[in-house]
Amino acid sequence: MRNNDLLIVIDMQNVYKEGEAWGCCNTKAASEAIRRLLDADVCGAAVFTRFDAPRDPRGSWKAYNEGNAEINADKWANEMMEEFEPFLRAYPVFGKSTYSSFEIPELCAMAEKADHVVLTGVVAECCVLATALSAIDKGYPVIYLWDAVSGLSPETEKEARNIVSYLSPLQTEVMTVEEYLKSQK
Repeated sequence: MRNNDLLIVIDMQNVYKEGEAWGCCNTKAASEAIRRLLDADVCGAAVFTRFDAPRDPRGSWKAYNEGNAEINADKWANEMMEEFEPFLRAYPVFGKSTYSSFEIPELCAMAEKADHVVLTGVVAECCVLATALSAIDKGYPVIYLWDAVSGLSPETEKEARNIVSYLSPLQTEVMTVEEYLKSQK
């Protein structure tokens, strides 16, 4: 049985795999947790986001583009991880050029209709945290599935989770994928 939650899978691109240029510490485990959630098919809707370098950067994004030109030009690095291929055909993939996924108008429209936004993906300290804070600002209740999120290091990944947890229970819930799935029965 499906609920009315919106699952957001944030930026699961090759460049964030462990050992890659922007590799995160738990990407493989987070990927497996996200797959388990997608396979369970409990969320009423799901979307993927993809970070794309800003085309017309302003301010600090200019330096970002200059410093990361090689990565930004690497087609494979910017592609979604192959383990999500079956789901990429079933769900929309939205590009974004900021940390927060809520720059995407279509995503905002979907979140308006959802009971919760369920956050997964990378990078815990950047795109996932920015998306969580933007969701809170917009009034969307957030479920942060910490074992389906990967960060730069175990310590900073935990710090991002702690920041989200400080807004519980009024605006956020922090749990594992297993806890979320059990809560849907």
